[in-house]
Amino acid sequence: MQLFLALFFLLGIPSGAPEIHSLKYFYTGSSQVPNFPEFVMVVLVDELQIEHYDSNTRRLVPTQDWVNEAVDSQFWDRNSNLALEHQQWFQPNIELLKQCFNQTGGVHIVQKMYGCEWDDETDEVVNGFHQYGYDGEDFISFDLKTETWIAPVQQAVPTKHKWDKDKAKMAFDKNYFTSFCPYWLKKYVEFGRSSLMRKDLPSVSLLQKTPSSPLTCHATGFYPDRADLFWKKDEEELHEDVVRGEILPNHDGSFQMSVDLDLSGLQDEDWGRYSCVFHLAGGQEVSKRLDKRDIRTNWKTNDGGLDTGLIGGVLGVVAVLVVIVCIIGFFVYKKKHPKGFRATNTSETSSSSGEDPAVKKGSSEEQSMLKTSA
Repeated sequence: MQLFLALFFLLGIPSGAPEIHSLKYFYTGSSQVPNFPEFVMVVLVDELQIEHYDSNTRRLVPTQDWVNEAVDSQFWDRNSNLALEHQQWFQPNIELLKQCFNQTGGVHIVQKMYGCEWDDETDEVVNGFHQYGYDGEDFISFDLKTETWIAPVQQAVPTKHKWDKDKAKMAFDKNYFTSFCPYWLKKYVEFGRSSLMRKDLPSVSLLQKTPSSPLTCHATGFYPDRADLFWKKDEEELHEDVVRGEILPNHDGSFQMSVDLDLSGLQDEDWGRYSCVFHLAGGQEVSKRLDKRDIRTNWKTNDGGLDTGLIGGVLGVVAVLVVIVCIIGFFVYKKKHPKGFRATNTSETSSSSGEDPAVKKGSSEEQSMLKTSA
């Protein structure tokens, strides 16, 4: 289940300082993706997945035990039905967009992301965001500060003009991002604070695939994702001959990352001058000195035996995530320009209804985007 999180971590929205909390909702409808549901919805608080729904199970479920304490007993039934409504309009969206692009097959993705950020110390709403995309490319997004829709592609301009003129909807959207969404974010933070504010240090390993491969420093099991991993030489951080990897999610909600160091030209007597350092937000660190005896390889162990399963087991997890991420588009909306897109209304419920703001009923907004853009 946590592999779905790999779809959503390069969206370009910063995690923020420790006192900034975020609530994010992701919908992904897909076509012809092997071994992947046609529709997936996940809810994240401070990058931690708390709810999940997909078209295979057709059931919205908590992925953190404390979420049950924040909702009423009918919450999951009510919102599972609403999630099913969203599932039913994602597939027609894909078919419409395929027609717009004269596409007959292949992998296609329709996506939606929205949410808000709130400052726990000042009690201010820091940001609200609402974005749509097709096949990895931005289609249209809402700018809360200017209260206008932004069309990064020409095909979205008609939709932008139509939605900008709808003042009633605009007022409701503003209220959603400044009131309703923060209401649920505060509620989730209240009940999940102990989990959300936890800090876990990782295990750090030195890995090398072949004798000529770069040396990988791999850190896994840390939380939260506000962290850094880097190589140092004589206490000075290295920027040359270093390749940083992205922070990726683990199945248990923790995170992993890696940083490669080019060993070509490194003299034996200099090995002890290098170290890999993991730094977690708040100042906690883990440091591992470069030592040949500590390097785990895919070609031999220190006693000369084969160790073919090691990097395949550790870095292989990363490889699987990357493959899935590439197939789905990694939810960064950066590949193709859609001519049509049917959006979901963000303006149906009140905080007293008990409905999660992630799951909303469809509205005329969906149809208006189709008619305007297609």
